Amino acid sequence: MRLGVAAAIVDGVAVRGDVEVEDGRVAAVGIGGGGRGVAVPGFVDLHIHGFGGVDFASADVGEYRRAGAALLEHGVTAFRPTFVTAPEDELAASLREVPDEDVGPRVLGCHLEGPFLSPARLGMHPADARRDPDLSLLERLLAAGPVVHMTLAPELAGALEMLDALVERGVVVACGHTNATAAEAHAAFDRGASHVTHLFNAMRPFAHRDPGIAGAALARDGVTVELILDGNHVADDAARVAWRAAPGRVALVSDAIAAAGVGDGRWRLGAVDVEVRDGVVRRLDGVLAGSVLTMREAVRNLVRLGATLEAAVDAATRVPARTARRPELGTLSPGAVADVVVVDDSLEIERVLVGGEEPVALQ
Repeated sequence: MRLGVAAAIVDGVAVRGDVEVEDGRVAAVGIGGGGRGVAVPGFVDLHIHGFGGVDFASADVGEYRRAGAALLEHGVTAFRPTFVTAPEDELAASLREVPDEDVGPRVLGCHLEGPFLSPARLGMHPADARRDPDLSLLERLLAAGPVVHMTLAPELAGALEMLDALVERGVVVACGHTNATAAEAHAAFDRGASHVTHLFNAMRPFAHRDPGIAGAALARDGVTVELILDGNHVADDAARVAWRAAPGRVALVSDAIAAAGVGDGRWRLGAVDVEVRDGVVRRLDGVLAGSVLTMREAVRNLVRLGATLEAAVDAATRVPARTARRPELGTLSPGAVADVVVVDDSLEIERVLVGGEEPVALQ
């Protein structure tokens, strides 16, 4: 099957010509006789708490499917549901409901953002549910559901031993909600931490004599960093610095909550009440708490900041897929899984394929 497109973005490069899909995979790119639109890999969102009116912390499989249908409309073909800090029984209940099947988009396991976070850098996370590193609690959480990604504060006592246990289990270890110094960050990276959660947010500020974890991550080859480009979490110039310092290592994420794709009002983010006003999400005491960003908007915003479209698409596709250790996703290289989004010149979505097929939710 040919897609009838004029071009494709393949691993950060624009390739003129059509795309052919066979048996759920990309068979060829750059074929003559194409049509209109541009094929890009489906967006991969590694940090998302909800969407389309659904909070993943309290969702059942039907609600995951409802959120999945809404995500497909915005070009997301794979995502990693993310849970904020909560009491153990609530986290375990959330983990048990994570689907072991696709819900339109692919479900790439789940991401625990906590509870082993710095008390000094909690952001919107509830302080009464935060925990110091505890291997027995970690084992219970890992047993409760498909945890494949965890955010922790590496400077906490016992955190490096916990990091070792996670690495041994093949879990992606991210540093975040942390007061770590640069030296403490490098110690974590040396032990196998490979990712930084929402760079600049809820972490020690960057300074010229104390670069903290942000400076260490930007200087460290092999470490990927998240950016939430909603205009609220990171100033434009800070985003530009990160983008230029870490080429090929910036993963765009939404950090979206249930209100994304719906609108303003009162919502829940896990156990926390939040309010969305004029598209900005805050806890009721005013603390910033997630976003209503979509991955398509994140790509547009990165282009506005000066990135090429090809590089911005890569940051929403191949880089997060590589971070998730799913290299068969996020690319249109021949042989890759045919998760494809066809867009026009304005990044409006015209068609979505998952595994070479139009999802039932969009038919």
